[in-house]
Amino acid sequence: RKVREAILAVRIEQAYTKEHILELYLNEIFLGRRAYGVAAAALNYFGKGLDELTVAEAAYLAALPKAPNNYNPTLHPDRARDRRNWVIGRMEEDGRISEAEADEAQAQPLLSQPLPDLDPPGNGYFIEEVRRELIGKLGEAALYDGGLSIRTTLDSQLQRAADESLRAGLIAYDRRHGWRGPITHLEPGPDWASRLGGVEVETGMDAWRIAMVLTVEPLQAVIGFDDGSTGKVTMANMAWARPNLPEQVTGPSPKLPSDVVKPGDVIVVEQADEARPGSADYALRQIPKVNGAVVALDPHTGRVLALSGGFSFDKSQYDRATQAKRQPGSAFKPFVYATALDNGFTPSSLILDAPVAIDQGPGLGVWKPGNYSGHFYGPTTLRAGLELSRNLMTVRLAQFVGMDKVVATAKEFGVVDDIPPVLSMALGAGETTLMRLTTAYAMFVNGGRRIHPSLIDRAQDRDGHDILLVENRQCDNCRNIVWNGQEAPELPDLRASVISPQTAYQIVNILQGVVDRGTATRVKAVGHPLAGKTGTSNESKDTWFVGFAPDLAVGVFVGFDQPDSLGKHETGASAAAPIFRDIMTVALAGKAPLPFRVPPGLRLVRVDPKTGSIAEPGARGVIWEAFKPGTEPLDDDRPVLDLGRVDDPNAAHVPSTNQQGTTGLY
Repeated sequence: RKVREAILAVRIEQAYTKEHILELYLNEIFLGRRAYGVAAAALNYFGKGLDELTVAEAAYLAALPKAPNNYNPTLHPDRARDRRNWVIGRMEEDGRISEAEADEAQAQPLLSQPLPDLDPPGNGYFIEEVRRELIGKLGEAALYDGGLSIRTTLDSQLQRAADESLRAGLIAYDRRHGWRGPITHLEPGPDWASRLGGVEVETGMDAWRIAMVLTVEPLQAVIGFDDGSTGKVTMANMAWARPNLPEQVTGPSPKLPSDVVKPGDVIVVEQADEARPGSADYALRQIPKVNGAVVALDPHTGRVLALSGGFSFDKSQYDRATQAKRQPGSAFKPFVYATALDNGFTPSSLILDAPVAIDQGPGLGVWKPGNYSGHFYGPTTLRAGLELSRNLMTVRLAQFVGMDKVVATAKEFGVVDDIPPVLSMALGAGETTLMRLTTAYAMFVNGGRRIHPSLIDRAQDRDGHDILLVENRQCDNCRNIVWNGQEAPELPDLRASVISPQTAYQIVNILQGVVDRGTATRVKAVGHPLAGKTGTSNESKDTWFVGFAPDLAVGVFVGFDQPDSLGKHETGASAAAPIFRDIMTVALAGKAPLPFRVPPGLRLVRVDPKTGSIAEPGARGVIWEAFKPGTEPLDDDRPVLDLGRVDDPNAAHVPSTNQQGTTGLY
């Protein structure tokens, strides 16, 4: 082996200079703190580039190759300082520095910055998705052996808000549906602390702790931890713990701590919100069975700013934002209504909200969809149909326009790859992911331009060459120029159009009505112009809220991993919308309210949102409705779309807005 090494050394010296060999060596060796190479070590130890190091700092890095862990400045500060000073002395002996410089460098304290957290808590899903994307595009060899430098799209503040809001929303849902009982039960005894230490701790608890109930008193439960310390859980901090019953029903509210726990129960607790640090007051907790996901992205570029794929990455690496295909329910409806607006309908078109019965074919029976409320509302504007999420109106609209066109729209937006053109799909019976649905909604607010979600801005190899660059537009006047007050260069817009800007804005305007007057009014609390749509699948197995501000799109999903009902009264408005609201509250804090951008080619008319008629002067509660020129309502003789059964469901004709009478197609 030594002979082979000697031969290799000779060949290397024949190919490279000694300076180049040293450069290669110093850029590869391990120097502690996860740092490979002196440049990485300079950043990890001192937060500086190599050219910014002082003599003392450079000497310390030169001391590390012998044994990086033995000279760790945190664990062995004296040993590390002595080794550094020895290197400084050798530099003086070799004439690299003067005696005065050596004395000054040796007198300096050895200060290193805290070890940077390369995997900050909460970013696990985002980082894992980046890893998968890089492997898919570059391969494992390039990712793990290429010395890559990756710049991601992550917004750390927004990511923190997404993680915290999702976690709080899932906990809030879980508490609404009661207490499932203790983790386990241990018989009380003098060795309770050691036995509690042997209980397996469930992952995903973060700052929560497990404790054993020692005694139950009239107003509190005394608890103990595996280190022998004790605390208490007052009745106020366990009042939420009603018994969890089948079908997500809860029992009566507890009156006493004994209604919830008994001595020997092992429970999960968290220091109470109102407690001072170090206080013995704790609150009862339980890890939710329900799960969910959040995606936040820039609607103009597709840059994913935050991604949370579940309650806890430590507990489950399954990413519910990108890997889980679920039924969007009513969150799919905007694509039905966008298709209708592109085929002659207007926001003020009247559609009959009445029972629908559709023969599904031999042996399949009759399909009779219904509204969530169980009521029927007669002739109603298209706007109200989407704002209030009316199922029967949506079915009539999809049947008239043609489900093949609706499916084509959904595929154009990237919501689905393919679904059968059957009417149940108009109500969201197909399947999609949160990432795809949020990206599709973003295309409404960006004016109907296609975007592709990306978590990576750029990847460079060890030599600084771009090997993956998401921004591929060419700009000859953007590089190596001196700013002399000239106009900024204009970048070409290469995004394809998936729908007209006018139709896109009409949907945005209607979805803003969902927040202002419809099924998501609780989102109004943010205090900024927002738009979006709730979604709830059959039996409330999947709940959604996907929406946007002018420059930020956010999607939220809540549901069980094994699809099951969330409860009779749980909807996208109750389970998902509050999470969206909390994220937007943080994202838009301190920013001036920004209205949605109106493209040219539309006429804004004051109308009554309930009737769609042009508003009388002085009328209250009116809105500015967006119409394509020539489609504004001229009088109250608008036709009513009333479909029972249509012989030609792909018919594209829509009656003129000036035509009198009611259109009846049977």
